[in-house]
Amino acid sequence: MSTVEGRNKRMKSVAIIGTRGYPSYYGGFETAVRKLAPYLADKGWDVSVYSRPGQTRADDINRDSRVQVVETVGLDSSALTTLTYGLTSVLHAKRRRPDVALVMNVANGFWLSSLRRAGIPTVVNVDGIEWDRDKWGRVAKRVFREGARLTAKHSTGLIFDSVEIARYWKSEFNRFGDYIPYGGEAVEVTLPVEEGLNAGSYVLMVARFVPENSVPQFLEAASSISQHLDVVIVGSSGFGGALDEAAQMLAGKNPRIHWLKHISDDRRLFSLWQHASVYFHGHTVGGTNPALVQAMALGVPVVARDTVFNREVLGDAGHFCDGGPADIAEKVLQLAADYDARQAAGRRGQERATEFYNWHLVCARYEQSLNRAVSLGV
Repeated sequence: MSTVEGRNKRMKSVAIIGTRGYPSYYGGFETAVRKLAPYLADKGWDVSVYSRPGQTRADDINRDSRVQVVETVGLDSSALTTLTYGLTSVLHAKRRRPDVALVMNVANGFWLSSLRRAGIPTVVNVDGIEWDRDKWGRVAKRVFREGARLTAKHSTGLIFDSVEIARYWKSEFNRFGDYIPYGGEAVEVTLPVEEGLNAGSYVLMVARFVPENSVPQFLEAASSISQHLDVVIVGSSGFGGALDEAAQMLAGKNPRIHWLKHISDDRRLFSLWQHASVYFHGHTVGGTNPALVQAMALGVPVVARDTVFNREVLGDAGHFCDGGPADIAEKVLQLAADYDARQAAGRRGQERATEFYNWHLVCARYEQSLNRAVSLGV
């Protein structure tokens, strides 16, 4: 009996490497794993998710007991965290020998050849173009770029979360892969409005506090917007810094500006989106952003930075700005004041989310990619 035939006669196994863990609420990768891991378990997969200490809770009500959480060690520093946790996860996975590894982040490309030598096929979600992000220094950008080259060389399969990212990888690395975006979760009921806010009377931004998410520009625009509407800011850098200090100062001196920091409670976050007058999406680097598709699924009208990625996702549902503080304020207030335009944008966004960005479709495509990698081998 061949190796593949033997695998098909028993439960298939997958190791998910490169996130903060399961269930975690940090970012897009973690959101995807929260949806994907239980889906794969439903489909009969033996699922293990490699995690970092302190990033998950054993008593989390959203935790599926069928998903095995494996904690490994690493260095908690901005430059080495992904690399070191990726290495220890790969070393552990080599001993367990899953049928396939789903690897998130091209920084883990450095360890793919090791999995390949162990006979473990890999599917890599390449994420965005990390080496273009302003938050990384020169050395980190070189690490991500080299990791991408090694990913192109050693991975069995690739996943691109946007069409534009797929085009980039074809042009830059001559590699094809599967287009699988993120999903949004519809909510059938009207959630309670956040305490201290009124439905339809505030503008919302949800973003990690890094420059490429237009946080500095939005903070500057917030004062102008707050003359007409409340401003709600969700996010932080995670380690303090100038942007956190600026948000705290704004909220401290202006009662119409509310900085809620990072929110890991989905229900609370969904309520903020659901009742916002306008959602501002300032992300400029990367492909399909999970926060954007979730906002669309909840029917909030969106003003976004004018990028190829945001236009790809929003299509005719989007309103766009050039990213300067004055233009952000102008376009946000213009849309907020136009009831018909807001209704049309919210409705069209929901339609696009249902058609293209729903989690069942996303998870099914992930399973197809994993099955293909198992059949191909290394």
